[in-house]
Amino acid sequence: MSSLPDIAICSESAVAVTYGDRIDPEIHQKVLAFNDRLLNDPFPGLQAVVPAYASVTVFFDPVVVKENWPRETSSAHVVRALLEDRLIQSPIRNPQSAIPNPQSPIIEIPMQYDGPDLAGVAGKLQLSENEVVRLHSGTVYTVFMIGFLPGFPYLGPLPEALRLPRRDTPRLRVPAGSVAIAGDQTGIYPQASPGGWHLIGHTDSRLFDPKERPPARLQPGMRVRFVEI
Repeated sequence: MSSLPDIAICSESAVAVTYGDRIDPEIHQKVLAFNDRLLNDPFPGLQAVVPAYASVTVFFDPVVVKENWPRETSSAHVVRALLEDRLIQSPIRNPQSAIPNPQSPIIEIPMQYDGPDLAGVAGKLQLSENEVVRLHSGTVYTVFMIGFLPGFPYLGPLPEALRLPRRDTPRLRVPAGSVAIAGDQTGIYPQASPGGWHLIGHTDSRLFDPKERPPARLQPGMRVRFVEI
């Protein structure tokens, strides 16, 4: 039997289930599988499930949990035990194939490779600007998580040849629509904000609209490819 993930209490209304400590498609597949399991079979009091690279944070209403499981212990301890029981009874097995699913559709994001850091990135990586564009646009990325800003997608893995640390000095303002890289990730800034990633281009695609359901266009598990225009 496979070992259980770490299940930790974050607060009186949140518990985190952690499958690992690295960016890995197989770990992320387990995260998405557990995320879907909870959404399809929620327990009383469940409010939200937030998947990340290697973990799922489960948010709940302590009052509702207490009403359904009137025990001496806290609601957070009740939910932790509940999640542990579910995983013992039906564990997430090691996936046979890694995400992305070859059958899932690819969302194409049109972009212009005109970012202010493109030349600097090419120089640091000892590549031409055309090679940077070819590598970045020639990869199909997985949306690992949404965070930092509403609708900001963390995409990866980035090709090995494009990996470099964040900028030494973050910018105070990154324009909305900027496409950037850092480490083994690439991402898109849905709104203007400070940021420390390398800006290699921009897109006019709208990634976040509070009037839509869900408001974020990209969701964990989706596949994305950038198309040069």
